[in-house]
Amino acid sequence: MAGKTLNGIERLLINKRDEFLIKETLNGNEKAFQTLIKLYKKRVVALGMSFFRNPDDTDDFVQEVFVKVYMNLSKFNYRSSFATWITKIAYNSAVNSVTRRQEYVPLANEDMLQSKALGPEEEEIRKTTLDTIRECVLSLPENYGRCVEMYFFHGLKYEEISEITGFPVNTIKSYIFRSKKLMADNLRGVIYEQ
Repeated sequence: MAGKTLNGIERLLINKRDEFLIKETLNGNEKAFQTLIKLYKKRVVALGMSFFRNPDDTDDFVQEVFVKVYMNLSKFNYRSSFATWITKIAYNSAVNSVTRRQEYVPLANEDMLQSKALGPEEEEIRKTTLDTIRECVLSLPENYGRCVEMYFFHGLKYEEISEITGFPVNTIKSYIFRSKKLMADNLRGVIYEQ
């Protein structure tokens, strides 16, 4: 219970902080917007790296997202968290960009995934595992793969994924459940081949 309460208090404080920074930005305080960028840039970069093949495209994407955030900040209605709102803008921007370019590389870039200092053998096992998981996710139907990626690799909740993608929560749960089964079957095949 204490953990849930603390989590709720943390969320409330974050929402109040964001509300203050948004109002300050709308009143012309550039430093307030710079603070919002610092707070949410890592999230946007991680999402960008999961969609694009190189850091230059990701940098362009991050700039594009924050320009959209700035231009639409007055439309933020506080019905969701600012983090969810900005992630939705980032996700939609990435999908639109990918649709224009037909270039999608799901899964967080392995550099973005935290890896502790590993020995050469453990590093090779980690790399092989990531490559295998990446192939499994790529083999999933597109909507399944995107939901799996947001849930497992970006740590988003079903409700946040629903807001971002526009899919109902139960559909997302179903996609993730089916994806787990498909991936387990695929991984079993890989294990038995070796």
